[in-house]
Amino acid sequence: MTFTTDLKLPEGPVALPDASFLVVEGGRGCVTQISPDGRSKRIIAMTGEPNGLAVDKSGAIWVADTRPPALIRLTMDGNFNRVLTKCNGEAFLFPNDLCFGPDGALYLTDSGIFTDDFAPGGVVRPDWMDLHLDGRLYKVDIHTLAIQKLDSGFQFINGIAFGSDHYLYVNETMTGMVYRYRWKDGKIVGPREHFGNVHDPSKPPAFKGPDGMAFDVNDRLYV
Repeated sequence: MTFTTDLKLPEGPVALPDASFLVVEGGRGCVTQISPDGRSKRIIAMTGEPNGLAVDKSGAIWVADTRPPALIRLTMDGNFNRVLTKCNGEAFLFPNDLCFGPDGALYLTDSGIFTDDFAPGGVVRPDWMDLHLDGRLYKVDIHTLAIQKLDSGFQFINGIAFGSDHYLYVNETMTGMVYRYRWKDGKIVGPREHFGNVHDPSKPPAFKGPDGMAFDVNDRLYV
């Protein structure tokens, strides 16, 4: 079933209390609201090149944007601010996806390379397997904007989701890996664990792999 059309590189769908939806459109550079029946759309803001979004309990929209690389706080009236562009002096490269944790903090992935270095003109470089990437996982306090780097060294970290099993899950597009972190006593503990891989090992390497992911009400993970 097709819910709606005429979206350009849509990602990060989030359902709102009024049954409408928010998505980012990387191809248009905007955050878009879609009516409950999918028949009408409204551009909330042109932010640059957004990749993912999450909505906090107050209704504020948090956007991972790559052009320029930033974490954005947006309201439904279209006003937004680029609230973070770095962590302890280390600039963001490719903010990609984000989700809220059980502690109310925002967890953000950064794929670890500038968009134009990875896909100049929107085309992935043929030598993508040889590129140096330093994907990162961050934790952000949305009230104070204090930011902490939790892990790094990923090969294009991308989707992120918390499960009800007390783990934080992230995936890595270039390798197909899905990792998880143990959640205990209100924080991430221990190193990342291998959870699974979505690549078919019988097929030749290609730049295709996990992107966004989410759990359903029955705790099934969709990647």
